[in-house]
Amino acid sequence: MSDNNEPIAKVTLGTGGPLVGVQGLGCMGMSEFYGPTDEAAARAALDAALDLGVTLLDTADVYGMGANEEFIAPFVREHRDEITLATKFGIARKADDTRYRGVRNDPEYIRHAVDGSLRRLGVDVIDLYYMHRRDPAVPLAESVGAMAELARAGKVRHLGLSEVTGAELREAHAVHPIAAVQSEWSLFSRDVEISLTGAAAELGVALVPYSPLGRGFLTGSFQDASQLSADDFRQYQPRFSGENAKRNLDLLEPLRRVAEAHGATPAQIALAWVQQRAQVHGLTVVPIPGTRKAERLRENTAATRIVLDEAELGRLEPLAGQVAGDRYPDMSSTSAARE
Repeated sequence: MSDNNEPIAKVTLGTGGPLVGVQGLGCMGMSEFYGPTDEAAARAALDAALDLGVTLLDTADVYGMGANEEFIAPFVREHRDEITLATKFGIARKADDTRYRGVRNDPEYIRHAVDGSLRRLGVDVIDLYYMHRRDPAVPLAESVGAMAELARAGKVRHLGLSEVTGAELREAHAVHPIAAVQSEWSLFSRDVEISLTGAAAELGVALVPYSPLGRGFLTGSFQDASQLSADDFRQYQPRFSGENAKRNLDLLEPLRRVAEAHGATPAQIALAWVQQRAQVHGLTVVPIPGTRKAERLRENTAATRIVLDEAELGRLEPLAGQVAGDRYPDMSSTSAARE
């Protein structure tokens, strides 16, 4: 294993996109979803990220209903020239119903959403602006057309999509160049390989895998949702409860064996597998594992220097096909629902 303090390599995020570290940082958990946060530790993680060459910071207006954008804003403004700032619109929530999730892609909503994000972040321009979820009731040309207007107005620099199919990416890219698609991709979740990876490689679009550690399950940090705090949203994800959790726990054994051979952690091998998809599929891959701890961030970035051989990749290949339970309790807003 190499030095965990060594800065990571850089890569261009899609054709004509920004130059970023080959691994980014998901900031969602700093504000919500994964239980209580120590804000001082989270800020230390942001500092460590830049020291390690992690320059793509990912947030969304829905995380903490704006609180996550506000939390990272001072850090972003302090280091504006060093950071590629990504945020997202498209998931609507209600203050009086924390479980509610709606999807909006209409142009009026998009114009309102970007102004809200710019205000909370305290910046003049967003480097990468994603459509967080796709509403099939709104023509994609209308949504991407509205996003393109934001680019022409100088409010955003690059456009992204999340949880779209290969066909949807092609349709959107014909309206305005798409720099990146953010979708779940891990040893346990490989929906993107149905059609998206081929389209992205063809069009020169980068893949930004979220939850590359299977929402922490691949790290071995928990074995069942019952071990999580009451406000942890993984309590409601089918993979992590009851018989599903027991079956999925058994799938981690090959991952642990590969990790032992490398003197690495299971998390590092899971991340190395995702990073290596770049060579497998012929595209740019920039995972955004989320963490609130500097120590964990150093562990994650060290994974960018691990190379798995063909035999190791072969042992890990069958895992996704054996996973019990869906990624979400309601899969209707995912790309898998439209494949």
